[in-house]
Amino acid sequence: MTRYRLIIAYDGTAYAGWQIQPDGRTIQGELENAIHRISGQEKVRVQCSGRTDTGVHARAQAAHVDLDHPMPVRKLLEGCNALLDEDIRVLKASRVSPEFHARFSAASKEYRYFIWNGNVVPPHVRNQRTWVRRPLDVQAMKKAAAILQGEHDFAAFTANPNREVEGTVRNLSVLKISKKGHEVIITARAGGFLYKMVRSLAGFLIRVGNGDLPPEAAGEILRSKKRTAAVPTAAPQGLFLWRVFYGQGGES
Repeated sequence: MTRYRLIIAYDGTAYAGWQIQPDGRTIQGELENAIHRISGQEKVRVQCSGRTDTGVHARAQAAHVDLDHPMPVRKLLEGCNALLDEDIRVLKASRVSPEFHARFSAASKEYRYFIWNGNVVPPHVRNQRTWVRRPLDVQAMKKAAAILQGEHDFAAFTANPNREVEGTVRNLSVLKISKKGHEVIITARAGGFLYKMVRSLAGFLIRVGNGDLPPEAAGEILRSKKRTAAVPTAAPQGLFLWRVFYGQGGES
């Protein structure tokens, strides 16, 4: 058996997330079907670094797949892209050690959340940006982000804390806000994220930017460890799995 690492980009607009569903197209389902057709292998399972939800995108999702019979990397890469729709692309493929695991070998992941802050959203970015019409106070958002950065119990920033069997403490090593023109970008990096954590952080930071909450509310919400209406889940289309880091800072 040979293990391959895949780096995949996709526009999640037309898909019900990464994970295979009984009804609805998924990224995993499309990839596994393509690799089945190329390899002739009956059972194909593609494991990813982290599942993405309905409507969420990826610039560089990392995954691996085991094949019973080795094939040239170029054949795997080109064969997948020939069969997949244009909103999914395998950017890179390589043979890796059987010890490599796309999820468990990952040192950290980076997500970026894109907001279009203006009166009109250009049509070509409507599915990759979350529209916030009210002017955002980026400096207030930065103050709130500084409070949230670091190791905390993020129970108030997960959509379902009861499902987090490994606990709700995470080390958010990076949480920064940047602005360019009408775009406001939230960058979050951590060794692991809770269920819908990044969209929850984005939803809260948007409320701070709108003036609905002061930046200092971040500390109060963290200490409460309770999910409330102060932390809405932001829309999915602004979210990208941006990159995955392995080993000594090695990027996917």
